[in-house]
Amino acid sequence: MAEEAQAEVPTRTLVEGLVRADGTVDAGELYEVAGALGMSDQQVRLCIKRMAAEGLLVQEGRGRRAVLRETEQARRAADPEVEFVRHMYAQDAGLAPWDGGWHLAAFAVPESARHARDALRETLVRLGGAAVQGGLYACANAWEPYVEAEAERLGVRDRLTLLTSTDLRIGGESEPLALARRLWPLEELADGHRRLAAVARSRLARLTAAAPPGRTERLAATVELAAEFTRATAPDPLLPPELLPRPWPGAEARALTAECWRLLLRAEHADPAPGPRLFHRYDEAVRRITGVGQEN
Repeated sequence: MAEEAQAEVPTRTLVEGLVRADGTVDAGELYEVAGALGMSDQQVRLCIKRMAAEGLLVQEGRGRRAVLRETEQARRAADPEVEFVRHMYAQDAGLAPWDGGWHLAAFAVPESARHARDALRETLVRLGGAAVQGGLYACANAWEPYVEAEAERLGVRDRLTLLTSTDLRIGGESEPLALARRLWPLEELADGHRRLAAVARSRLARLTAAAPPGRTERLAATVELAAEFTRATAPDPLLPPELLPRPWPGAEARALTAECWRLLLRAEHADPAPGPRLFHRYDEAVRRITGVGQEN
């Protein structure tokens, strides 16, 4: 039997992954799943303490009998991810073709507002942008509403310039595939998706085994998939298929992950205990585009 692919799960991802639909985490279940993932109780306690200090959680009670409540700040931070997940699967299904346009953002923020400048730069990269040169970033997807909202929040909207072009040239290079290879670390991104595919394939084998996994094991698999999905997709600029080498491992990795979600949801429907909100949220995003996740 092939060795099972191992997933690296940050403790924070474990806590966030076990938030239920009502915004709570059962501490007893949290510690039980943490143990299944090889985490110590002390590791979990320190993470809860840090998240509470950051205003992301409120703890009611002590120890394994406690209930952790997600704050509104934490919920707002998580919600935008769904839109990007939906876009990923729309691209995979051929429902979001590239229109040939490059979306450009330029900014000139003075040193006196360095914090805002750094935060805006981080946002541009997180939204899939790549630096063309100092203060100029390119993206293959429409990102203007998100960029403008962040610039407004940071108080540097008047320092931001947005434009689109179908004639981007960098150092004399204008061929779209060559530009994509120049601007983004495509092989590094591909490696992340290959890792996700390996983990999802392993968990899929476990979920379809003759002896079905118990609740704790299912929750552990849920968190492992969430961790690897985030690790693979967070740095991914979500380039349209037209700008990616073929074959591109991202589509396969996401399809395998979606199939795991479907099986996990099916098992949860038969479980009277409340399950995590994570896969309900992502299942809705995927199902609207591909039909994956729907019960037969």
